[in-house]
Amino acid sequence: MKKHIFKLLAKLNKAILPSYSKRRLDLTKATKLQLAIFGYRLWVTKNALD
Repeated sequence: MKKHIFKLLAKLNKAILPSYSKRRLDLTKATKLQLAIFGYRLWVTKNALD
């Protein structure tokens, strides 16, 4: 059940949130909001793959 929820969240993230890796965002120059979005997407992806 938990994995199913994270897979759904991962699909929503892909559709809604911006992809900073495609934009080649420099993480040292990123704002706090960009870092929070990046960390959230990373957390969801990690849990969806487990």
